[in-house]
Amino acid sequence: MSGIALPMTVIGGYLGAGKTTFINRLLTHNHGKRLFILVNDFGAINIDADLLISKTEDTLQLTNGCVCCTMGADLYMAIGRVLDMAGRPDHIIVEASGIADPLKIATASHAEPDLTYAGIITLIDGLNIDALLDDPQIGAQVAAQVRSADLLVLSKVERLSAALGARLQDLNPASVIPARQCDIIPPVLLKPDLQTDHKQSMTAHPDYTRWAYSGPCTIPHHELADILKSRPAGLFRVKGFVMGPGSEGRCVQVVGQHMSLSPVPHPAQTRLVGIGLKNAVTASACDDWWHARSVRAQSV
Repeated sequence: MSGIALPMTVIGGYLGAGKTTFINRLLTHNHGKRLFILVNDFGAINIDADLLISKTEDTLQLTNGCVCCTMGADLYMAIGRVLDMAGRPDHIIVEASGIADPLKIATASHAEPDLTYAGIITLIDGLNIDALLDDPQIGAQVAAQVRSADLLVLSKVERLSAALGARLQDLNPASVIPARQCDIIPPVLLKPDLQTDHKQSMTAHPDYTRWAYSGPCTIPHHELADILKSRPAGLFRVKGFVMGPGSEGRCVQVVGQHMSLSPVPHPAQTRLVGIGLKNAVTASACDDWWHARSVRAQSV
């Protein structure tokens, strides 16, 4: 809610493609950026002890300003926590699981008002990619991961063969960079204009309705969840801070059916922002909902 959109990049690739190795290089590279990297787990993260400030069950904090954190079950909730941090990072990196669709993860950067899309990088296992693409069970999934990329990073082989280059070109005209060129990759990754023309056409998304409220509205804590559950059906994302009747307020994070209402020091005012599909909800409908329910809650 700061008005400054953070770039978000998704790192994709099938199981064993080298995503964690790529993340390790990124965390230790001297790129001068404060990165917040969301990963599935810490199983293979290998950070030099001299770079670690602290390590907990779900977070690594490094001396170069980078933070690595596990996502948990809900990507949007994890992103919400990053955006609500007092000291925001310069860039968010999301490591997709090996069987995930990077495009679906990247939609978070379109749906979240405080994020901006900064591309998808797909790791390609140079030794096994042909077999993976030819596999009748997983070939379509692997091909979709390749097609989604703005940049392809080739791992496990020294160079791109003519045959593999032609096959990848048929799936996606994006550039291919060997993973061994680790000094080239971070500057390319962290450019704000990573996305290419073909990507812009592939990631066409529907128009969104954006809604916001700011005012002295005070909502009893026991009423807040019910009010948010009654929001217009098309309003799938709501976040902000709500004043309570006592010394505490609530930090609101709502995505679809998931809701988090965390206690916070009493905010100066209630501030909420929301987003939904334009063909499913209007800003005036959101205003009507919030005014009716919040006024009713205050009068009880």
